[in-house]
This record gives sequence, C-alpha cells and structure tokens, in this order.
Amino acid sequence: MLAADWDNGASVRAMAHNAHGELALQLKQQALQLGFDPVGLAAVPAGERLGLRTAALERWLAAGYQADMAWMADPRRRAVEQLLPGVRSLLAVGLNYYVAAERAPGSLKVARYGWGRDYHRLIDGRLRRLGRWLEQQVPGVRWRACVDSAPLLDKAWAEEAGLGWIGKHGNLIHRKRGSWLLLGHLLTSLELPADAPAQPLCGSCSRCLPACPTGAISEPFVVDSRRCIAFHTIENRDGELPAAIATAMEGWVAGCDICQEVCPWNQQPLASSDDPDLQPRPWLLDLRAESALQWGDGEWDEKLRASALRRIKPWMWRRNLRANEGSHV
Repeated sequence: MLAADWDNGASVRAMAHNAHGELALQLKQQALQLGFDPVGLAAVPAGERLGLRTAALERWLAAGYQADMAWMADPRRRAVEQLLPGVRSLLAVGLNYYVAAERAPGSLKVARYGWGRDYHRLIDGRLRRLGRWLEQQVPGVRWRACVDSAPLLDKAWAEEAGLGWIGKHGNLIHRKRGSWLLLGHLLTSLELPADAPAQPLCGSCSRCLPACPTGAISEPFVVDSRRCIAFHTIENRDGELPAAIATAMEGWVAGCDICQEVCPWNQQPLASSDDPDLQPRPWLLDLRAESALQWGDGEWDEKLRASALRRIKPWMWRRNLRANEGSHV
C-alpha cells in the first residue's frame, strides 16, 4: 500500500511537471508572437550567480558609481520577492532594436534605443498582454510586468534565464542579436521549468574598455556613471556638463553607443528589426546643431512625442548640442 501511495504521488508530480512544461512552452510561444526574441525562464529564487551579481551591485553603489541615480539603491533591486510576493518564476524577454539605418555624414548622434517609440511603454504593453493570457490559462495566477524602470536586476535575471551574458561593457550580449536588446520581465507565482543560464563568451576581448573616450568602463564589467557620456546627456540636470565630458562627446547628444559599436558580437551580420514602433524618426538620423538650437520647447515636444528621449528636457538638449559645437563627429 505504501508503494502504491508513493507511485500515485510520483505520477501526480510527473503530470504536474509535464503540464507546467507545456504551459512554459506555450508562454514562450506567446511571447515570440508578440515580437520578443529571445525569451527564457528563470526560477525564483535563483542560483549562486545572481547572488554574485547582487554583491557586485553593492560594491558598485559603495564606490559611488551610480552618480545621481539614487533609485539604483532601491532595496527591492536585491530581492525580487518584494516586487511580487510569492513569485516562483520569471520570464525574461528581449526585443531586438537594431535597425540597419545609417546616420547622415557629419550629423550628431543619438543612441539607437531612442530612435523609435518609447520602449518602456511598448514592452510594458506587450508584457501585460502576456500576463492576461497567462491568467486566462491559470485563473488566479499572480503576475507583474517589469521594464527597466522597475527596481530589478534586469540584465542579471536575463542572464539567469539564458537570454545572453553580461559583457564587459555592462550590456547583455546574445550570440545572434549582439547587445542591441531591450529587456523586459514577467514575474509569476507559477513554478515553471527554468532554462539553463547563459555562459559568458567575452573571453579575453576587451575592445570596449579603451574605446570609451571618457574611460567610464573603469575595469571589466564596471561602468562609472560619473564618467559616462550616456549618463551625462540623459540624467545630468546641471546647467553645464563637466569639462572632461563636454570635450570628449564625439558628437553624442542623447546617450552613447560607442562601447556597443566596437563589440565584436555587434560586428556580425545582424537581423534588422522591422517592428514599426522601433523605426527611426528621420530627423534623428540627420541632426544638426545649427538648426536644432533654433527649435523652441514646443517643437521639441512635438518631435519627441511618445519617445523615451523625452527624459532629456529641451534645455538639456540645447546644453548637449552646444557642448558638441565644433566637435569632430
């Protein structure tokens, strides 16, 4: 009788495992249909590597590398359970934002993530659709959609879910997509089978370190925001940029992609996104200081409608443009 009881219990557990495995495949398929690729699942709590990533965050904060980004110290970033009590699994998704478009010669530069519509709204909306689909399959399931504005170690969790590895420039790298991926996560109370974490493949390559004109990558995997062009053009609220930044911007006025552009994983033939929401606004590919400095706040408001670049206020755009006057683009 005890053996029979054990067999019945094992059979029930096997059926539940198979059912969850099938649901995990369906969930991933739904994510792919929404335009996400790659996708992967991680278990909560995670393994040892995520603990190491959390410890690295603590060292980064202690060194002051977050600059004015106080939100990076949010304690919820260290404990995903605080974002969704009872969370057991996490679906990580990537959205390819590489578009094979070229800037006009001599034009000023805007980071690729800002070429299209605001990716926060785009990814959040699609993840919510995914969460509602999951709720239809399993009534009562709890879930939460997270984009990179949420206090979550998003790159570390994406690495845990097998999407790619964190490169020495601090960005997630995928074998076929390179580092041009926008990340999102769906937390759920369901226990779903996890994918294998990604393995690092940077090897001895360190091209990104010397490529940074301000030396912001102080050592492999460590970015000092205080020396980062992207931080200063987007987050710095001072009237003037530090001289060490202003003299080394190389034409960048909104973000910076230098460390990604030199990465060998971005030198391979890459699939260009055909997502209509990610296609570049034409003016961003031919941005000139002499004309842009004449735009009033209303014109900036119109040009940046539904853009992640609205975080850069009109006066900051003008500051960044002036800092680049006379620079070699």
